[in-house]
Amino acid sequence: MKLSARNQLKGVVCGIDVGSVNDVVKIKLASGDIISATITKKSVEELGLAVGKEAYAIVKASSVIVAVD
Repeated sequence: MKLSARNQLKGVVCGIDVGSVNDVVKIKLASGDIISATITKKSVEELGLAVGKEAYAIVKASSVIVAVD
């Protein structure tokens, strides 16, 4: 797999919160941090995602907004 996105974070699926249309997939990185992504139920199925399976969180954004109180 070759991608233009440079932020490719390898980890292990540590949870899947099942929703009615979308699921939230949680991936635990080697650092111990957890990143989550909301994806369609169909994508979870097609990717064969399950707790304990290795997966990549790939971040591609043209802008990131940071805020504080």
